[in-house]
Amino acid sequence: MESEICDYLGRSGWLYEEGSASRYDVTLSLFPEDLLAWVRECEPEAWEALEKTHGGSAGAVLCQRVRDALNTRGALVVLRDGLDIIGLTKTLKICQFRPAVTMNPHLRHRYDANRLRVVRQVRYSASNGNKLDLVLFLNGVPVATVELKSNYTQSVQDAVEQYCTDRLPKPPGRPAEPLLSVPGGAVVHFAVSNTDVMMCTHLDGAHSRFLPFNQGNEGGAGNPGTTAYLWREVWQPDSWLDILGRYVIPVKKKGKISGWIFPRYHQLAATRLLVSTILEEGPGQRYLIQHSAGSGKTNSIAWTAHFLSDLHDVHNHKLFDTVIVVSDRTVLDRQLSETIESFERTRGVVASISGNGGSKSQELAAALHTGKKIIICTIQTFPFALEEIRQLAATEGKHFAVIADEAHSSQTGTSASKLKAALSAGELAELADGGEISTEDLLAAEMAQRTAADAGISFIAFTATPKAKTLELFGRLPHPQPKGKDNKPEAFHVYSMRQAIEEGFILDVLQNYVSWKQAFRLSQNGQILDDTEVEASEAKKALMKWVRLHPTNIAARVQIVVEHFRQNVQPLLGGKARAMVVTASRKEAVRWKLAMDRYVKEKHYPFGLLAAFSGEVDDPESGPEPFTESNINPALKGRDLREVFAEDPWRILIVANKFQTGFDQPLLCGMYVDRKLGGIQAVQTLSRLNRCYPGKDMTFVVDFENDPEDILKAFQQYYTKAELADLSDPNCVVNLRHKLDDAGLYDQPEVDRVAHILTNPKASQQQLDAAIVPVSSRVLGRYREARKIIQDEPEGSQERKEAKELIDGLIQFRSDLASYVRMYEFFSQMLNYGNPDYEKLYLFAKMLWPLLKFDRERETIDTTTLRLTHHRMKDLGKQKLGLKHEAGDGLEPIKEAGSGQPQDKVKVQLSRIIEAINDLFEGDLTDGDKVAFVTGLETKLAESEKLREQAKANTRDQFANSPDIQEEGLNATIELMKTHEKMGKQMLNNSSLLRAVIAAIVKQGGLWEGMQG
Repeated sequence: MESEICDYLGRSGWLYEEGSASRYDVTLSLFPEDLLAWVRECEPEAWEALEKTHGGSAGAVLCQRVRDALNTRGALVVLRDGLDIIGLTKTLKICQFRPAVTMNPHLRHRYDANRLRVVRQVRYSASNGNKLDLVLFLNGVPVATVELKSNYTQSVQDAVEQYCTDRLPKPPGRPAEPLLSVPGGAVVHFAVSNTDVMMCTHLDGAHSRFLPFNQGNEGGAGNPGTTAYLWREVWQPDSWLDILGRYVIPVKKKGKISGWIFPRYHQLAATRLLVSTILEEGPGQRYLIQHSAGSGKTNSIAWTAHFLSDLHDVHNHKLFDTVIVVSDRTVLDRQLSETIESFERTRGVVASISGNGGSKSQELAAALHTGKKIIICTIQTFPFALEEIRQLAATEGKHFAVIADEAHSSQTGTSASKLKAALSAGELAELADGGEISTEDLLAAEMAQRTAADAGISFIAFTATPKAKTLELFGRLPHPQPKGKDNKPEAFHVYSMRQAIEEGFILDVLQNYVSWKQAFRLSQNGQILDDTEVEASEAKKALMKWVRLHPTNIAARVQIVVEHFRQNVQPLLGGKARAMVVTASRKEAVRWKLAMDRYVKEKHYPFGLLAAFSGEVDDPESGPEPFTESNINPALKGRDLREVFAEDPWRILIVANKFQTGFDQPLLCGMYVDRKLGGIQAVQTLSRLNRCYPGKDMTFVVDFENDPEDILKAFQQYYTKAELADLSDPNCVVNLRHKLDDAGLYDQPEVDRVAHILTNPKASQQQLDAAIVPVSSRVLGRYREARKIIQDEPEGSQERKEAKELIDGLIQFRSDLASYVRMYEFFSQMLNYGNPDYEKLYLFAKMLWPLLKFDRERETIDTTTLRLTHHRMKDLGKQKLGLKHEAGDGLEPIKEAGSGQPQDKVKVQLSRIIEAINDLFEGDLTDGDKVAFVTGLETKLAESEKLREQAKANTRDQFANSPDIQEEGLNATIELMKTHEKMGKQMLNNSSLLRAVIAAIVKQGGLWEGMQG
């Protein structure tokens, strides 16, 4: 293997000679003849000056000065920037990397003169006879070491072990080894076998961290074949010089280099493929990069932004005037600036739009007009940025690249109306309860405002979990033929969740997944069930919401969560492990926080709790004033909750539509899920646990709400590669247009009039109002007339029935208008419908549907008389959720949206709804769940001397009506609270329940009889 590699490199532009190891300078850790040869050829004036000053020792002086510079400034910094030597009038370069622009003959000569050398069996230490299998040099400077192992006798882990135990940069009691030390030694150390490659940029004995450098194999770890790609592809001269010159990033601590970031194979492959494709296709295309959590997206984005900002075509023309990065990662601002400026030696090429200096739009415009190469903006600022670059692309012919990071943020501002048209009903509901939107959602909304200027804008989207609409908008067809079921859009490049897990960059969060089942029973007014008729779906929602917010339900779950956390999660990571509780609403988050605070305080547990939600929460039952993130977390004191949560004593974070996406806290080891999670939301939420941390090898998920099979199915979609189940049907727009026309609520001249005004830049708001308001007034008028008929006419009359059908039809009409806007915006980005009437109706519908604000009455369900008579949480145990090494069923595209019809509301008796819910949620809950408590209560009452005397002196009925038995029952219940806390709380909070239980003990039990003896 060693001979094969060296022979191949020797035929591919590298210098290789058997026995050359003898010419390696162990003390300086240099190959001096190559260093001197390059300087003599490419820096003749400097060499002449050195010889003039130092005579025959010029070479030795230069080599010693280079070694000193390597030790203080780092190998790549010296190779990229050169070094200063006393007596030379300018910085001495010792290497030439390829510039961004086309090389002139002088630069080409210097580049071609670079001396790449591979040396076998290098004795690297002056203290022992240890030898490295291979060392790679650039102009005499060592840049990589290699240990080779054959799978027939050893594995790649043996090479790793050799580095960790025998290749110590600072051996005990001996001088440091310059070749193995940071920053002056080799930049990267490869452990290589026939089938695997691993790399390390900072050798530190047993603490050395070797990362996989494999291609991936069918979505998983490893390689599809041998490791020959390493020397045939990665070490190919142009490739290797490109990596050393543009990819490797210094890691600094307190201003000094403490290590290097070397690209992982998928980062190298993705960025190179992207750059070459953009060079071939030019600006104006879209690219979807599906890279899992743990893929190093921050670095991938930094490299992509750097390369695109410097990209020139074959005619030496710059492809992009500016690169816009949309991200909420604060680390990206600093990292991008440091990375690019380390290459450029120029400060100020990266601008971050923060608004600290005034208006964000003004700050953005200034950055664009002053020629900033890279501009970083947040999700909120992106709409301003896109509008500005579209204008510049249209008026000045400029080209831009937009790189969208997978970011999430609460949404306010100018893009809110566009988002409402692009989001589903479920996503809108979450947004209304303080939820967050993603970059994908924002891009879909903004790109619906398509313009001709977009031909000069390239969009690159990075995401771990693309939605179906993202795949269709940004995905690329794998084959050149037309789109079809066998040729569906897919990601441009994939680094899968499976590969990230198998390579150890993230954890499999489904390994310790425990499911709990809730069982309960409801009654109304004790045992009397109301026969009031209510609308079935609304009643079920109201009843379930009442149960979820019930103190008994929350108290039961709080106890499970806190005790599970103490026993399983808190001991992890030396007591530093954190957990997250995911609730279904902001009100639930408030009640969870208050209940958990009480429980932890009662138990004297030494850890703190925090709650995260947006806006204000009105909950009079919990407190007179609205709850906010600030007043429910007094310890914040204006600080960012993320920072506080990382400190002591905070251990559990309760969230509601916040921090379920984009929240990176590697100390998170436990998650308690108390809300329904569907599809991508399940993956994104549970993936908050998957970040690695030293010593973190397990996570826990306790789920109160979801079917384990649904969670497994959601993860399977993104385990290897996200795929579409089918293609969206553009005929949805055609069918929906006919349905809207057939409703008879507008005519074509009205549509034409609104469209003409909207496309006329000189038109006024008054003209638009005059065109659209008569239509909305007509529709709203019909709605009000129908409502009046329903109020005036008797139940069951034909007039009332027809009015109700009209109202349902108008509500469906509004929903269809919104669906038409959303679908037309989506499909018109991919095809031309030809007939301009589709575009006209889109403009008309976009103006009309927000104006149709029906005062829709919802039947309210009286929950004041409800009682929770039984409640039990059953541990269903650890679930076996094994992900398969294959793609999921596919993400569902847009089909026949807007196909809904007005539905008759099903009226049923409230009592039957309660019975149905009891049947649904009782499960294996029986009256036996009360037996222990009731028996204990009977025993406690039997101990009362007062009651014993009364029982002997009275009949059973007289004894049951004794005023003392209620007081004694209350005392007995309080005593039993220690062992039957939950049931006891119900008895104390419900006097009718206490009376019913005591009556049962006396009349059906044996209390009276037992006291007769």
